[in-house]
Amino acid sequence: MSLSKRTSLLKKLQTELPRGAPFNTRALRGIGVSAALAWRYVHSGWLQSLGRGLYMFPNDQLDRDACLKFLSSTVPGLHVGGKTALAWRGVRHNVAFRETLTLLGDVSTRLPDWFTSHFPSSYAARHLFSHDVPKDFGLQTLPQTPQGPVVSERERALLEMLSGVGLTQEVEEARNTMEGLYTLRPEVLETLLKACVSVKVVRLCVQWSDELGLPWAATARQAVAGRSGKNRWSSRMRNGKTLVLKPA
Repeated sequence: MSLSKRTSLLKKLQTELPRGAPFNTRALRGIGVSAALAWRYVHSGWLQSLGRGLYMFPNDQLDRDACLKFLSSTVPGLHVGGKTALAWRGVRHNVAFRETLTLLGDVSTRLPDWFTSHFPSSYAARHLFSHDVPKDFGLQTLPQTPQGPVVSERERALLEMLSGVGLTQEVEEARNTMEGLYTLRPEVLETLLKACVSVKVVRLCVQWSDELGLPWAATARQAVAGRSGKNRWSSRMRNGKTLVLKPA
């Protein structure tokens, strides 16, 4: 390869690939860098390997939102949900010293080490809703970052948080967080509750909203009337305690 071509490729490398985010061999091929040449760039210090076929610029600071956008291109349905989505939309109970991201998606997978080492995260594939609603219902980017990652809106984030109760979500924290949710959109909550397939989520939503005196409690109860069974529901949680929920 001539000196001028090497210089041209390095210039493209520096100007046409994203900063603060990973890029793969496909992106490199798009600017004329083969897998073999990429490996040479790693050894010469122009690139840093994050894993098989994945790279970033050395000494670059990975950007959380850019990395989430990249992950969403590889994990179907990946979005910021549950407690994290509520916090990002202004509803939180405690301010964590170091936030653990709650991520949800459509398929079971393991988040890559390069991501979790920079951004502590939990991921789950939870199918909470029937096909009565589109998969992306209640999912939007944040108003302040319209080009950023997809984040559950408050109504969906609440139900996602409740789905984790007894698993990855502490009961008391979930209830205390829910107490701050005074302003939910009744029509959106109703649509999601009618499509929710989890008895636990439905009953927690109705029972706690009643107990907390939330203004949308009646909407929740009406949305699930006759759908959650007539018997008490119970489940043993990770901490060994039993969660018991009365019929909605």
